[in-house]
Amino acid sequence: MPLFCQKCAVFDNLRRDTAPHFVREARYHGRKAAVAQIRSPMKGSILSRFLLVAQTLVLIAGAIVYWAMAHWTGAVGLRLAVAWLICALLASGVVWLAVLPLTRRVRRLKQVAEGLLEIAPNHGGAGRGGDELSALERSLSDVAAQARGMVDKLRLESARREAILAGMAEGVLAVDGDLRIIFHNEAVSHALGGARKIPEKARLLELIRDAGLLDLLREVMTSGEQRKRRLKIASDKERTFEVLASPLEISGGQGAMAILHDVTDLERLEQVRKDFVANVSHEMRTPLAGIIGYSDTLLDGALDDEENNRRFLQIIRSSAIRLNSIASDLLVLSELESKVDPPEAARIPVREVVENALAIVENEAAAREVKLIREEIQDVYVMGTRLRLEQAVLNLVANAIKFNRPGGEVRIRAVAGDSGDVSITIADTGVGIPSQDLPRIFERFYRVDKGRSRQVGGTGLGLTIVKHVIERMHGTIEVQSQLKQGSTFTVRLPIATPTD
Repeated sequence: MPLFCQKCAVFDNLRRDTAPHFVREARYHGRKAAVAQIRSPMKGSILSRFLLVAQTLVLIAGAIVYWAMAHWTGAVGLRLAVAWLICALLASGVVWLAVLPLTRRVRRLKQVAEGLLEIAPNHGGAGRGGDELSALERSLSDVAAQARGMVDKLRLESARREAILAGMAEGVLAVDGDLRIIFHNEAVSHALGGARKIPEKARLLELIRDAGLLDLLREVMTSGEQRKRRLKIASDKERTFEVLASPLEISGGQGAMAILHDVTDLERLEQVRKDFVANVSHEMRTPLAGIIGYSDTLLDGALDDEENNRRFLQIIRSSAIRLNSIASDLLVLSELESKVDPPEAARIPVREVVENALAIVENEAAAREVKLIREEIQDVYVMGTRLRLEQAVLNLVANAIKFNRPGGEVRIRAVAGDSGDVSITIADTGVGIPSQDLPRIFERFYRVDKGRSRQVGGTGLGLTIVKHVIERMHGTIEVQSQLKQGSTFTVRLPIATPTD
């Protein structure tokens, strides 16, 4: 084979085995497999091949000389043998001198090609001559430099993308045409799969049995248009997501990408807001209706009715007081729920707070024939705002009286516990609270017995205020209750040390 043809063959092998495999292997199978591809054509060196050809020619010449010596004897045969030996030595030397530089250059090309795949620094002094191999070496060196720059840029962009996706609160999910997951971030794992890891190429149906999401992704892949939908998806628990799905071009067909924004908390807050507005409107409508109705009655001539006009005015006054109580409780609740720092905490004597609350409700307790029993009340102190703690204790004692029975009892106890806290216990012998209502009694405007609550009065915000006051003082409140046997509310607050 001519030398030029062998150069072309080397170039073709390098180009064929390097170019396509560089892209494919560098992406999916790593560097080692790609380097093995480039090394495979170089197992037999050019020098050994040329030496083999030279040795073959020398052997053929030797065979010819041997044949000649067998037929010609004397000086002619000796001369032919010497000529054969000289030709063999000269041929081996010429081949060695001619092929050795070529071999070195091909090895440099091999190093350049391997550096192209392994993104290693390029060797200097490449391609100084003017022949085809020099041009090839210079081209490969330029390609290697550009490839290193491109790969470095891709690595940087990939790192940025991974950092952005990992830090997103929204879940990002990509699927192929068979609805197999080809990409997801951590938010998707937590939202859909809980704490478990989502396996690669897992079917979406195995993780989410929600027809709405599956239909949305299929619709996007079919239409090729973006879609947005709010879906309730159940994984470890039901959550609501705003899902924005878009078509995604992938190798081998059409896929889809979905961005899942968790709006469960927003939806819950929106429902709380709606319930709050509805409850406030309902609570205010009753006293307002009484004020308007009896005012119209008085204006229509009842002012001259000495038998009823005073009673009408008392009803108007009680309705106005109830409206004022609702407004006051709403303002207190708004202050407690705001993020404004509370006033500086001070030492509060628990005994005085309890005695003041009992003094306020004594008349009402006597009117309802409820007996107030002071159990052990120690001289202990807590840290917080005295006005708010008095309001919380007063609300608990007032509820114990309102929802009690004639002849019932309310027991109050305040002692220091062994764990460094103060327990304030208010126990009654009233109607009790059903077990299914216990988790909700601290919600705003929640009433266990709406009919009885209307009769005894109140705004429906008392226990909500109590819970916020106690939590602001870093305490807890617990309730135990049985129907027709009574309820027990226990408030625990950190005890104040003498140095506080």
